[in-house]
Amino acid sequence: MSTISPIESGVPGLDEVLHGGWPGERLHLVLGHPGAGKTTIGLQFLLEGAARGEPVLYVSLSETRAEVEQVAHSHGWTLEGVTLFELDAAEEASDSGARSMFDPAEVELRRTSRSILDEIERLRPRRVVFDSLAELELMAGSPLVFRRELMNLKRRLIQMKTTALLMSDSSAPRAEAEIQSLVHGVVSLESRAPEYGPERRRMRVRKLRGTRYRGGYHDFRIETGGVRVYPRLISDGAPQAEPGPPLRTGVTELDALLGDGLARGSSTLVIGPAGAGKSSVLAQLAHAALRQGEKATIYLFEEAEEAFLGRAAALGSDLRGALDEGRLRLWHVNPAELSPGEFSHRVREEVDEHGVGFVGVDSLNGYVYAMPEERFLTLHVHELLDYLRRRGVVTVLIMAQHGLVGQMTTPADVTYVADALVLVRFFEAQGRVRRGISMLKNRFGAHETAIRELQIGDGGLRVGAPLTDFHGVLSGIPSFVGEKAGLMGDAHDDA
Repeated sequence: MSTISPIESGVPGLDEVLHGGWPGERLHLVLGHPGAGKTTIGLQFLLEGAARGEPVLYVSLSETRAEVEQVAHSHGWTLEGVTLFELDAAEEASDSGARSMFDPAEVELRRTSRSILDEIERLRPRRVVFDSLAELELMAGSPLVFRRELMNLKRRLIQMKTTALLMSDSSAPRAEAEIQSLVHGVVSLESRAPEYGPERRRMRVRKLRGTRYRGGYHDFRIETGGVRVYPRLISDGAPQAEPGPPLRTGVTELDALLGDGLARGSSTLVIGPAGAGKSSVLAQLAHAALRQGEKATIYLFEEAEEAFLGRAAALGSDLRGALDEGRLRLWHVNPAELSPGEFSHRVREEVDEHGVGFVGVDSLNGYVYAMPEERFLTLHVHELLDYLRRRGVVTVLIMAQHGLVGQMTTPADVTYVADALVLVRFFEAQGRVRRGISMLKNRFGAHETAIRELQIGDGGLRVGAPLTDFHGVLSGIPSFVGEKAGLMGDAHDDA
């Protein structure tokens, strides 16, 4: 039995989903509502073949040549090397007056099919796109006639070793059912409109006979230059990195609190109310990673890049030099525009292509808002963190809690997903609002269970001695139970 070799799709990310590309010398169906991206995917498939010197054919059954060329022009493409075949409207009108003892619709379908096959015989293309099959369905008039013509088309194309993409409107369920049983593969394109922001697009491989593929939904985007697919992240396929020394912050007391630094491949969640110092802790850790020779990438969902750099500089951590050298990369993320799949893809690119060893996310609150289906947030975060763990990346996640003192809540419970959990809180003592920091868990080893005071000033982060003379610090209103307060002196606050 001959093996089926994959044919590159020309769509970035899609070949990874299809494990190499469309199975060659077969027919495949691309389903989607109008505007879902079917025509763009078809053109990318043909342009990939033309770039390889293959004869390719675009059969336009519903759009004129000018309309197809306009789509190509919108992406900055020329259709050089692509043969475009469209049904001549004038010829169809003249032929429609012919009389026959057979059903006029069936006669029209056979005439159209014969014209298409004649063009295919003449060109003998390696790749063909039919856009769209809805027109042929209307000509057929009945499912039996439609299926019979598709079978004939399938046999001829396979005989000529041609790979074909059939575009069909998913709003026509009868045609969809007739076609799916005949084709080798089926890919569906979907779009959803959230309450706010642009529509979200995703695709799914419904079937691919005799071939492995990555199942489930994959986000994609239509941008200038074509469709780009962001394959769903699967951590099991990531290579395992060699273990390395822990990441130490450079602040002796903070390292002691963290259990001698952060382990390679670990994920740390820093939670606390707004203004408690979470982003300052992230900046300190990023600066420490850069000092130890790591490349770092930080995703900012709420804060602008300049604001983050200014904060770090005020703490004595000048990150601009590393940014100019390319060792630090800052990405401002708009949660209304970015899908979770695209975000995971960006993170993976930073690690695999740029060798990043430290990833910061400020904050997970923005990631929550990027997901219309928040109930799957934990699964997304778990898969991403597991992938980064395998790659030996130190990951620091920030999450803001609602409230300032007392009982506070988080927008999503992801605390059990992270390896380490650091809590920063406000508390009142001696007529001042102060900050406390503690580590609640660390899967990679022992850590302090003490609560220490945290100060943020011109010299950076200062961590005090354990607050052994106070009770109820995490409540925000502690009780003094010792003989001396053990609090640090005043410091200029830049948090």
